[in-house]
Order: sequence, then C-alpha cells, then structure tokens
Amino acid sequence: MTERKPPGVSFESWVDKQIREAEQRGDFAGLPGIGRPLPGLDRPYDEMWWLKEKLRREHVSVLPPALALRKEAEDALAAAEAAPTEAGARRILTEINKKISAMLFRPPPGPPLGIKPYDVEQVLARRRTAREG
Repeated sequence: MTERKPPGVSFESWVDKQIREAEQRGDFAGLPGIGRPLPGLDRPYDEMWWLKEKLRREHVSVLPPALALRKEAEDALAAAEAAPTEAGARRILTEINKKISAMLFRPPPGPPLGIKPYDVEQVLARRRTAREG
C-alpha cells in the first residue's frame, strides 16, 4: 500500500516520485510482457474491453447454455467436415453428440436446444461425397 499524498505537494510530482522510487527499487523489473507491445492497441477503444478480456480469460460464455451448445455443434460439424481423416471426423461428431444428448435429457434454463444429435454415418457419407467431387 502506498502512502497518502502529503498536503501542499502537487499530485503530478507526488505520482512521479512514487514511480521513480519504484523503478529504483526494481519493482518494475521482470514483469511479464516486458518489451512487448500492449495487446489491442491497434483496435478502436471499447469501454467494455476489460470485461470482455475477463470473460475470455475465464472461458465464460455470455450465451445461455442451449445457444452456446448450438454454436459449438455448428463449429463441430464444420470441423468434422474439414477433418483430415474420417476417424478424426467421427471422434468430433461423437463428442458433440454426447453433449447434445446430455442436454436433451436435462434441459438447461433458457431457450430450448432445438437440435438433435448428428447422424454420424450420414455426415461422413456427405463428407466423402464432398471430398470426391
């Protein structure tokens, strides 16, 4: 904890003194990210940058669980169709189907899921056709 600003000292000079003393003590030496540019400097200013960054770091979804799973299912289908092997595509589809089935049996709060598990064989057949032609 730092000390309080003494009366009669300008705020700027007091802050400058605090920073200079901290530098002399080596408080700024070895900080993570030293020498690298600050992330996001090239983006336009966003008042909620700190909240968005916190949510991203904590892997928190702002979507209701059903909508988040719908998005995950769409991404999984695209990943399965682009997978380099059929075994990889099958694994991706099997994993997302487990999540979809679990949510169908215990519906979360919010809007209904509105999707059903993928027919793995049908998706793989469509994938094979797309890759052949």
